[in-house]
Amino acid sequence: MLASIKNPLKALLCCLWIYLVFGKILTRILLEAYNIRTYAITGYGPIIHEFDPYFNFRATEYLYEHGWKKFVTWFDYMSWYPLGRPVGTTIYPGMQVTAVWIKRYIFGDAMSLNDVCVYVPAWFGVLATFLTGLMAYECSLPAATKPGKDTAAPFGSILSNIPVISWVYEEFIVKVLQIALKTLESVAGTDFGLRQNKNSDEYLSSPAVEVGVCTALTMAIVPAHLMRSVGGGYDNESVAITAMTLTFWLWTRSLRGGVDGNGSFPLVWGALTGIGYFYMAAVWGGYVFVLNLIGCHAAFLVLLGRYSKKLHRAYSAFYFIGTLLAIQIPVVGLTPLKSLEQLAPCAVFIGMQLLEIVERQRRKKGLTNTEVWKLRIKIFSFAGVAILCAGYIFLPTAYFGPISSRVRALFVKHTKTGNPLVDSVAEHQPASAGAYTQYLDLLVYIAPVGFGLVSFRYFHDSSSFLIVYATATYFFSLKMVRLILLTAPIACALSGVIMGRCVAFVTYNLLGFSPSLSGILGDYIEVEEEEETKKKNSSKKTSKGKKTKQTTAKEDTTSTSSVQIVKSGLCKALIVMSVYVMYPNLSPHAELFYEKCQGIAKHMSHPTIVQKGQLQSGADVVMDDYRECYWWINENTPLDSRILAWWDYGYQITSIANRTTIADGNTWNHEHIALLGRVLTSPEKEGHRIARHLADYALIWAGGGGDDLAKSPHLARIANSVYRNMCPGDPTCSKFGYTQQGPSKMMRESFLFKLHSHRLKPGVEADSNRFQEVFGSKYGKCRVFKILSVSQESKDWAADPKNRVCDAPGSWYCSGQYPPALQKVLEEKKDFEQLEDFNKGDKGDSEYQALYHENLKKKGQGKPISTGPDRSEEQRQPWKPNRDVGKDEIKKINSIWEDNEETTLLWRLISNNDMNGLMTHLAHSPEDAHRRSSDGRGPMWWAHEHGRKNVIRVLKKLGVSSNLKDASGMTPHEEL
Repeated sequence: MLASIKNPLKALLCCLWIYLVFGKILTRILLEAYNIRTYAITGYGPIIHEFDPYFNFRATEYLYEHGWKKFVTWFDYMSWYPLGRPVGTTIYPGMQVTAVWIKRYIFGDAMSLNDVCVYVPAWFGVLATFLTGLMAYECSLPAATKPGKDTAAPFGSILSNIPVISWVYEEFIVKVLQIALKTLESVAGTDFGLRQNKNSDEYLSSPAVEVGVCTALTMAIVPAHLMRSVGGGYDNESVAITAMTLTFWLWTRSLRGGVDGNGSFPLVWGALTGIGYFYMAAVWGGYVFVLNLIGCHAAFLVLLGRYSKKLHRAYSAFYFIGTLLAIQIPVVGLTPLKSLEQLAPCAVFIGMQLLEIVERQRRKKGLTNTEVWKLRIKIFSFAGVAILCAGYIFLPTAYFGPISSRVRALFVKHTKTGNPLVDSVAEHQPASAGAYTQYLDLLVYIAPVGFGLVSFRYFHDSSSFLIVYATATYFFSLKMVRLILLTAPIACALSGVIMGRCVAFVTYNLLGFSPSLSGILGDYIEVEEEEETKKKNSSKKTSKGKKTKQTTAKEDTTSTSSVQIVKSGLCKALIVMSVYVMYPNLSPHAELFYEKCQGIAKHMSHPTIVQKGQLQSGADVVMDDYRECYWWINENTPLDSRILAWWDYGYQITSIANRTTIADGNTWNHEHIALLGRVLTSPEKEGHRIARHLADYALIWAGGGGDDLAKSPHLARIANSVYRNMCPGDPTCSKFGYTQQGPSKMMRESFLFKLHSHRLKPGVEADSNRFQEVFGSKYGKCRVFKILSVSQESKDWAADPKNRVCDAPGSWYCSGQYPPALQKVLEEKKDFEQLEDFNKGDKGDSEYQALYHENLKKKGQGKPISTGPDRSEEQRQPWKPNRDVGKDEIKKINSIWEDNEETTLLWRLISNNDMNGLMTHLAHSPEDAHRRSSDGRGPMWWAHEHGRKNVIRVLKKLGVSSNLKDASGMTPHEEL
């Protein structure tokens, strides 16, 4: 073994390099990725967070206890009362299956199912970190850059693939660059690693390894990834990002070697990509993005003239295997072949087969380019006619599904979908520039440089995927802030390209070669190739018979060697000096980035359902109102009790309180949620008349902050989208909300306001003949009222299995019905129709949608909305809070430092520069301006930190002091 080592010193250096990269650095990165995601578990214990994760946990419990067969036929009558919900066919089950598999086959009795679900986001966050690094590594390997020409060049430019521009690029730009490189080599004696003329089969080598490691380094801690991978956040995205990065890595791996390269088994890797996509489809509805992105990349390569057998085999295997498996998932079904959102990749698949038919004819018959184009036109024309005929046949049958409201919102010019239910969700709002800085920080500035470098220097089949990925995610994330999550892998990969190649540049110039795994045996990659060229030229001269004396050759060799040693030493010294100068300037930015990521990770690690803080005295405060409320319901109400609450809390009620709810966080039935919204925003008497047929108890979130009253304008708009008599002529329901005098008349009279403010505000008291308060939490965050005069007749009718409607006799799919007593109310509804649902002939909602968007635009511009003679007068008045906060109250609030729902909401509003949201919130809850988080900081600190001058002015108007100090003794001014 030792005898086979050609260069022991270089072998030793390669061993050291591998040990440092994999044994130390990568291991440390993955440990950091895990630790930063477990702050919530360390601080609060193994607690499920937020709302949706509770449904996911409940579904996981059901799967674990009953098995897959019963799971897929599970019709849950404890949610969406009295209709119920077919969970097995409306859930993406991949995460639940994964958690149950981990519990059964890895941990067994050593860890509870709850704990497994709590840790899943952290575990998969680490896996996503590693897979993102693999994707960046794969895209940084050498590959053939252009079909049929220059196949020895490992990298190229996108410019060389664009007609006309490619001629200019090759005739002028390339030649200028070559002259510059030769000049550099002649002066310095080295190319500094800038010239790479070999297409090598070295795969575990520099600089690709450094790129992958640097990518993993940023992916481990970047907030855009942390936002959905914190321990306890058992949500679909926590596993989906891992599934997505796995699919993307496999896809780029299937294209290894480039157009004419020797990459192995594209059919196999393409099939593996399809399996990765299948897992993605089982985990999250975002599989549509993955499918379209890969399809878009394949089409992009074809348009650039980079079609090859490898691309055809890889994409065909991916699409065929992936689609075949994906349609087996109940919630997906045949949508990949029916939904307009997913038909473009199918069109790419068909186009690929047509192109391959032409290419086979070319190879078989030796066709010229002109003949090839004629054949392409004939085949594609025939296929186009066939597709048009199929569309003509299937369109009238409503075969094709409409584009969903969420997807439609990504392409319309306005920032709202037209669906008030979707628009009410904060994460569906467009992203601001501040949001990118908040969640990506330094990567916002580094990634674009990496984008340019990949486009114009390191472009080939695999790396071009990064260009398509970056373009798509930036476009979509601008439209919906939630999708910034998708930018994390690509921002890290592009940043890793810059950082990794800088590290590799230093490594190469200090060692004199690029280290690799096979370099241990001496087969290292020699990037400098001028010496070999010189040897060839020398041999040619000798063969021509030129006379050279042996002594002269030896002297020349000795002289050249001495010069090379001096030049090499000077270059190494220059590199060391450059690092010495730049490190002190760059390291503070890196440290600040790390500290910000740590701080945001801690802020994201608050479970929401449990909050804690610290008094200035040092005493710990734990606010567990919500679970206390759910536990009370579980222990003090009959098992068949029905709980009326806004849809956000349904998942927690069924999971923790184990009681039936009217609705939960799923949005599958817009009309049912609208009915619930009507109950809550109707006058107290009218709301009770409906509620008594649906529920036994009403649960209200109170106590300020993002409570039910703050959300109620959204509730009114949702109700009005179906029950148009709620706010006639005004889709935005502007009469329901806050005015300068406080709650509007419509709000003050509502069911929700009466229960929310019952005996808390002067003169506000719920009708004792209709409601009885039975529970109030310690800090007033949750209140439970018993609904009096409940209709037992309606309750019995809904509980009778005979009154359920089955899709077939003996089927498990049996939907409940509303009791007959609600028939009169239901006759007033108008089913909500999306504009994009072209399968419906009724276009009557177009005026409603147009007015909805017009009123939202006026509201955003501060213009009056014509809804009545008294409304415009209210809107002309300057902004002010609905009450003044006294000094004693301010002092009391300032004495409590805790991380809770209010502080989290305020931090998000300020960091995202959402002035409208902040002004609305503070108008209703002006006391929140004085709240402090567990580190003693509050809105004034955050406003200074992000440079929000408008926010500072509002806070000063509310009496917030700039002289207070946080836990570290800093005032808000010092944040500047």
